[in-house]
Amino acid sequence: MNRRSILALAAITALGLFCALPGALAQTKPLKDQLVGTWTVVSWVQNNKDGSKQQDFSANPKGVVSFDANGRFFVMFARPDLPKIASPDRTKVTPQEAQAISVGSIAYFGTYTLDEPSKTVSLKIESSTYPNQLGAEAKRVITSLTADELKYSNTTPVGGGGSIDTTFKRAK
Repeated sequence: MNRRSILALAAITALGLFCALPGALAQTKPLKDQLVGTWTVVSWVQNNKDGSKQQDFSANPKGVVSFDANGRFFVMFARPDLPKIASPDRTKVTPQEAQAISVGSIAYFGTYTLDEPSKTVSLKIESSTYPNQLGAEAKRVITSLTADELKYSNTTPVGGGGSIDTTFKRAK
């Protein structure tokens, strides 16, 4: 190999290492710094104890989770096919409309803490469209976290049943 080839190979190697550096540095950030931001839902699947799976918010759920640097969070999930309310007054819904909206959506917010070694996010829910969540221990175990994707599992859902696995992509 001549000197020119060796220099070209060294330059290509250095360029490759330089390009890989931002990704490597992102992995060295504390978990909380990686978690902070807004994420949009990709999938929401409950794994029932009988082995079946259910998607309460459809195969194409809508939703968002947001974690801020000061320890506050917000979550909302909804079916994309929620019915429109026939009345122009949102407080005048039919029982069927109310049922569909109640079953097809949820939103809650509060504060969170993060246990880095166990990759567990503990949620203290201050308010929810499902009031049974108030006062319950709400933990989410992070199963995967990259710059663009967050996956976590809710192993103790309030309504019972099996674990809920949720996948998000970072909002642009």
